[in-house]
Amino acid sequence: MAALSKSIPHNCYEIGHTWSPSCTLSALQVTAGALEVSLKIYAPLYLIAAILRRRKKDYYKKRLIPEILQSASFLTTNGGLYIAFFCILRKLLGRFYSWSAGFGAALPASYIAILIERKSRRGLLTIYMANLATETIFRMAVTRGIINPLKHGEVLLFCITASLYMFFFRCKDGLNGFAFSALKFVVGKEEIPTHSSLSELPSASRSERPVLPPTDAEQHSTCGRSIAALTRRLLDFLCKHGPRHRCCKHYQDNCISYCIKGFIRMFSVGYLIQCCLKVPSTFRHVFTKPSRLLSLLYNKENFQLGAFLGSFVSIYKGTSCFLRWVRNLDDELHALIAGFLAGISMFFYKSTTISMYLFSKLVETMYFKGIEAGHFPYFPNSDTLIYAISTAICFQAAVMEVQNLRPSYWKFLLRLTKGRFALMNRKVLDLFGTEASRHFKGFTPKLDPRYTLFVQDEDMLLS
Repeated sequence: MAALSKSIPHNCYEIGHTWSPSCTLSALQVTAGALEVSLKIYAPLYLIAAILRRRKKDYYKKRLIPEILQSASFLTTNGGLYIAFFCILRKLLGRFYSWSAGFGAALPASYIAILIERKSRRGLLTIYMANLATETIFRMAVTRGIINPLKHGEVLLFCITASLYMFFFRCKDGLNGFAFSALKFVVGKEEIPTHSSLSELPSASRSERPVLPPTDAEQHSTCGRSIAALTRRLLDFLCKHGPRHRCCKHYQDNCISYCIKGFIRMFSVGYLIQCCLKVPSTFRHVFTKPSRLLSLLYNKENFQLGAFLGSFVSIYKGTSCFLRWVRNLDDELHALIAGFLAGISMFFYKSTTISMYLFSKLVETMYFKGIEAGHFPYFPNSDTLIYAISTAICFQAAVMEVQNLRPSYWKFLLRLTKGRFALMNRKVLDLFGTEASRHFKGFTPKLDPRYTLFVQDEDMLLS
């Protein structure tokens, strides 16, 4: 890790806004570009959200445009003030330190920016950035050899997170709001929270409906058929005549059909979600390359997300039913085991982003529950501070070691700054030992020698 005391005496034009020697003009250019991009992001986002939420006409007349402008101002301020504080810190300190170009400039800029955003959105933004910052710190630690990455670690983290989430879902007053509604949609209303209850039957081996063996005629009719047809008939038979434990709430289905239907339903949801996400990019080329339309339907990721969601639900439901049969009761503790096993489904759709985000939301949920119980202190406006620190950490990585930043966020920064974030003179920043120019293929900005302190390509490091 670069020592905090190391510094370089170059000016902000030589390091940061290499496209223009003027600090004021550079800040205005970044601000203008960020405003344009912000409006393009938030205008359709808020409009689609309003349509999906079936907002009334008053919302479109009085609130839609102000909310779009407020969120766009937040993002614009974050980008514009960063370059402003970048120059201010250089003038105050007289040089650049390893922390000042990224973390130091982004911290005040992010703090001021988040105060502009609506309070209702600050929590969500904080969770997202805290998740991103945690992932970035982890990657930095791995790069430096401080931590050894665990194989399939994102799957293990998701298993633990899913286990606790499902436990809270089953507990009385465990979850509420969006989290409860989302899990209710995923696993179904049959798994709505309930207290432990003994089965009316003394033995778990009994079922509400007896299993009827196939008749002789049915057995003879399937003898000459293919394995596929036999399997189909077997599944049909099990779905119609399979067992259901008295503790199970899926009264319209037996345990087998309950799991199969759950898989089919969520597989379809996952498949459609992934298709919808790819529609905008596909339709750009649909007239020039009609074959892209077929790739939209048969894309591998569509099936991966479908398999992930479908198997998660079926494993959770299957395990829950199995435990009800084994223990002859319905218990909240079953959700811990069922949720953990269901988490294995992430092997179909590995995503560190999903695992980290859900884990962050879980920590937030547990923290607020601790506050309600009086176990944890409450810090007013802590979300703004966490957002500012998290964003500053990500900007530090974007400046000094972009290889440790999530690629999607780096692309977002490039889009927000119209590509100017990639124009920094990272060859000089290599002196801090973080391989800042590693992913920029030897890029060297063309500087006007009238505004530089040193001859270009002259590396200087002063302690």
